[in-house]
Amino acid sequence: MDKIKAAIRTIPDFPKPGIQFKDITPLLADGEVFRETIDRLKTRHENHDIDIVVGIEARGFIFASALAYALGAGTCLVRKPGKLPHTAHRQTYDLEYGTDAIEIHADAFRPGQRILLVDDVLATGGTVAAAVALIQNNFEIELVEINFLIELTFLKGRDKIPSLPMYSLVTY
Repeated sequence: MDKIKAAIRTIPDFPKPGIQFKDITPLLADGEVFRETIDRLKTRHENHDIDIVVGIEARGFIFASALAYALGAGTCLVRKPGKLPHTAHRQTYDLEYGTDAIEIHADAFRPGQRILLVDDVLATGGTVAAAVALIQNNFEIELVEINFLIELTFLKGRDKIPSLPMYSLVTY
């Protein structure tokens, strides 16, 4: 685990003053560390019969796709509005100043499928809470767990979805 955390660099004052941005690009560039990251998540879920690994735009796509491949599962994308080419369900959510939305294809899942939701960072929890609502309000599936590479615990994002199991590989 130390190798994984060591491969994440902190960029001070990005994208604005006071933010300590967690940059995952060094982790992605190191094949050994990236493989260890995916292997750890695979080990956690290899006996859970996951059907689909869902990635949240955009960096969640990287981890969801690699993990889906490792598990022999399919993958699905949660995207910003207007990015999906087929009929989609939409979920809006509040930001600090305004609102945003995410979408998923209306035919993303079959009833009863076991879903794993993946994103790179859990910060305030707004996006992942919207993704959970988007999936649970539109599909009859089992959401097995939500996984993150990084969790910024001081932002208490986990509190937005207390009823679901969550796992973070690295915490700050």
